[in-house]
Amino acid sequence: MADVPAFPVPTMPAPPVGVVGLGQLGGSLAAALVAAGREVGGWDVDPAAREAAAARGVRITQEFTGVVVLAVPLPAMTTALEGLAIDPAATVTDLGSVKVPVLETLGAAFGGRFVGGHPMCGTERSGHAATDPALFAGARWALCLEPGTELPRWLRVAEIALAVGAEVVPVTAAEHDDAVAAISHVPHLLAAALAAAAADAGPLALALAAGSFRDGTRVIGSDPAFVTAMVEGNAAPTAAALARVRAELDRPWPELVATGNAVARRAADRRTVRVPLERAALLALGRAGGAVHRRLAAFVEGWLPDGSA
Repeated sequence: MADVPAFPVPTMPAPPVGVVGLGQLGGSLAAALVAAGREVGGWDVDPAAREAAAARGVRITQEFTGVVVLAVPLPAMTTALEGLAIDPAATVTDLGSVKVPVLETLGAAFGGRFVGGHPMCGTERSGHAATDPALFAGARWALCLEPGTELPRWLRVAEIALAVGAEVVPVTAAEHDDAVAAISHVPHLLAAALAAAAADAGPLALALAAGSFRDGTRVIGSDPAFVTAMVEGNAAPTAAALARVRAELDRPWPELVATGNAVARRAADRRTVRVPLERAALLALGRAGGAVHRRLAAFVEGWLPDGSA
């Protein structure tokens, strides 16, 4: 990850982007790409979502080429393209919150043309009414780089993430699922447990609930079907991560509080690095806690937490 001289990226026309599913994530992505000057087509089974997207400048179509983004719930991922005309040369990616099951199905169908992705920026809101073109600004976007992933296609999807203000974290599907179990899927279960336990404490407890309770339970305001599909789709890593939480709760409370406080207050210093366009080097960046924020020529520029190797 040593510094190397910068060279301009050769000018190449950006491929069109097709977004299938125009709810919060898909609608926000399509709107953000339109604002960035990209050619964007979209489709949703909901006429209201199509109408809302069209009003934001998205071309409503059932024919897609370039990069096709699946922004549908996990249970619908394998059937979302049925009835649509997809260019056989198109790159296919998704925004799902679990990656291994999606890779097993879409990876089998599309081979190296499939690039799994997951932007870490959803909220407890859902549907096209929750569209926000600024949703991805500053967000981490996990982008799967498997042994069979075609690197030029990975870069095309990375460029989409960068175009809407996200930072790309190169990962494998398995690494992604282990990581998000700890920082996303278990928090949804803990939020549900905290809300249920507070309700059991009675109406006085709920009446006194303020900021810490609100922050601790916010994510369980999400659609229960979405949360259930997410945690059940990543069951083994989520169970392992939940076991680690239970073990932490068994520690002496002062020790637990001090340890958690230290993690929450950890330094956020970064250092800039340039990484060659090579699978092992890109994955090493992600594993070290870094991200990509700019595409250059034969490499990308990104950052690592200060002090990492």
